[in-house]
Amino acid sequence: MKILFVCLGNICRSPLAEGAFRVEAEKRGLAAEADSAGTGDWHVGEAPDKRAIAVAEAHGVDVSAQRARKVSKTDFRKFDYVIALDMAVLAQLREMRPDDAEAELSLFLDHVEGRAGEDVADPYYGEEAGFGTCWADCVAGAEALVEKLGK
Repeated sequence: MKILFVCLGNICRSPLAEGAFRVEAEKRGLAAEADSAGTGDWHVGEAPDKRAIAVAEAHGVDVSAQRARKVSKTDFRKFDYVIALDMAVLAQLREMRPDDAEAELSLFLDHVEGRAGEDVADPYYGEEAGFGTCWADCVAGAEALVEKLGK
């Protein structure tokens, strides 16, 4: 099972979602491969934002080795699930998805009971506290997604 998490630049939200998912999948014994990407190419090749690395490390998760990349049409064939971190990204993914793609598209927080339609807020332009909120959203999404996929 292969899951791709997608945000805008792939240096904040999607790396945190990937990290939270990897930890939760391992904890629950779910065999899954996770990756992340962005819809934009502004940060290709860069490590996650230092604030994202710090919030993940504070929770025992290392995302520092991840490198930003841009989502591609082949990702829709390579991955079983492509998970958007916000509605605008989901709309972009729907537009670029090839007709023959089999990947299931969804919004990350749609998997969390009572949070359907909610975006994981983008903390990039805000204060450091926003990264804590983003991490909490990613953990909630990861727990719910692993629960769903493990059934």
